[in-house]
Amino acid sequence: MDRTNPPPLDGTPPDPCAIALLRGGDRAAVTVAVLALHLRGAVDAGRPGTLRRAGTGDAGAFRHPLEKAVRTGLYRPAGPRELPGRAVVRRALARMRAELVAAGLLRALPPGRTRAARRLLAGLRERHPLPEGPAGPEGLAEREVLLAVALHGERALTALLPRFARDSGLTGRGALADEGLFPFGRGSGIRGITYHGDDSGRDTDHGGSGGGAHGGHHHGGHDFGGGCGGGGFD
Repeated sequence: MDRTNPPPLDGTPPDPCAIALLRGGDRAAVTVAVLALHLRGAVDAGRPGTLRRAGTGDAGAFRHPLEKAVRTGLYRPAGPRELPGRAVVRRALARMRAELVAAGLLRALPPGRTRAARRLLAGLRERHPLPEGPAGPEGLAEREVLLAVALHGERALTALLPRFARDSGLTGRGALADEGLFPFGRGSGIRGITYHGDDSGRDTDHGGSGGGAHGGHHHGGHDFGGGCGGGGFD
């Protein structure tokens, strides 16, 4: 059975959905799952500011339980703010959070990341920086793109897939993305863990509320932007 399994810094490939949840909460994790499905042709932008199932693509190629939940949750189009609240997605996120608590990476009380999680994120950011300059995303494997958005958030998303991010409402006017503002939702306990964070890697473990664009070009059937390449996902 697939499980959330964020690894230690021992060279094991990290789980982008779990890393995104640790960094930016539910919206960040859902964004990574959405992007994974989009890269495989299973999810696309619908009406402005919404996501929808695509008519093509290998919808069965789920590499993480959250991807399956997101695909199922798009039984009708939804905006990025609505999608995490749909029952099947909400349950998948709750399971992820519980597993991260069990792994010692999230605290239920007081809510927030643990010291181990902060070390994990800092180490991953150091090993997978968001490059500056005209490197572009050419040659990046899917996992590298997802990890880039997981670690670096909207900066990576707008650099790598600016058109899809804008058209689907993941970025742009009204999009909070996941800059650590109420990243785990309001509430208490595992279902309502909150912390405040940002893309610089600085964390303060208290509640908050829970987001640069570079020019893009069409690359391999998907919108990859020029300007910044690298790995990270919000």
